[in-house]
Amino acid sequence: EVGCFELVERGIIGLEDPSGLFLSQTSSRVPGTCVTVTLEGRRPMPTEIQALVSPLVSGGSARRTTSGLDYSRVAMTLAVLQARLRLALSNCDVYVSTVGGAKTSEPAVDLAVALAITSAAQSRPPLEKMVAIGEVSLTGEIRATVGCGRRLSEAARLGFRHALIPRLGADEVTAPKGMTLYPVTNLAEAVMIALPAEEA
Repeated sequence: EVGCFELVERGIIGLEDPSGLFLSQTSSRVPGTCVTVTLEGRRPMPTEIQALVSPLVSGGSARRTTSGLDYSRVAMTLAVLQARLRLALSNCDVYVSTVGGAKTSEPAVDLAVALAITSAAQSRPPLEKMVAIGEVSLTGEIRATVGCGRRLSEAARLGFRHALIPRLGADEVTAPKGMTLYPVTNLAEAVMIALPAEEA
């Protein structure tokens, strides 16, 4: 089990509901962000992923920097985006981080990482109040993850209204009240739904 504590003037106190710790406070849609829900022990924890993609201004190797995420999984996700979606990232510095110092290495965050990077690279904000849950394979397929129902229930409790989930196993998941589920098979399908084109 995981416990969360806050250091205040009078000492360390326990937090009964730490779910908002790892989400940014902005209410507007911003490119380069995507929320997922991790499972730490038995506790579902909403975590926001932020990405920044910056073109190289001079020669040299592109930089890949991560904070709070497994570097090798982020590097793999970048490779999948370049190979499967033809996303031009080879001449860009890419920074990927979690909000609030959260740390996670589970595969279920792959889809949120991929969508945050794509959103940043294309300057397309994601759907409002959306979470993305799923593992990304080397083929670009979105694979099922454990505890999907618990993750969605926590997201719905915090007011999220849209959720991208793996199509495999989606029939066994019941959408929480007020939430629309989007079962997706691969990255291309996920990007089309999560990053709608801006209306002229």
